[in-house]
Amino acid sequence: MPSFVPTSPDTLEDQRLYTSARLVDVACLDCLAEVGVKKNSEHHTSIQWTAEARAHCPELSRRTGGRESHPACPRMIASIEAATRAGRIPIGAEDGY
Repeated sequence: MPSFVPTSPDTLEDQRLYTSARLVDVACLDCLAEVGVKKNSEHHTSIQWTAEARAHCPELSRRTGGRESHPACPRMIASIEAATRAGRIPIGAEDGY
C-alpha cells in the first residue's frame, strides 16, 4: 500500500512531468519492441519499458528473476543512439524535466 497517493492537480502534474514528459517512442531496429525515451544530457538516457515491449524483446524476455534495470538490451541501445543521431530524440532537460 502506498504511503502517499497524490491528489492535488499540481502534484499530479509534477508526477506526469517526471515520469512521462518529453518521452519519444523508439522502436528497436531488430525486434521492433517500442519504448519511451528521454535524454536529459548526452550521457543520461531514461528508457520506459512497457510489459508488452519487454515481452517482445528477445534479449529481455529470456531473462529470469525480478525487476532488472541493467544491463539494457544492446540492440535497443543501438536503436536509441541511431534515433538520437537522426535528431528524433532531443537532448537536454526542459524546465528541469
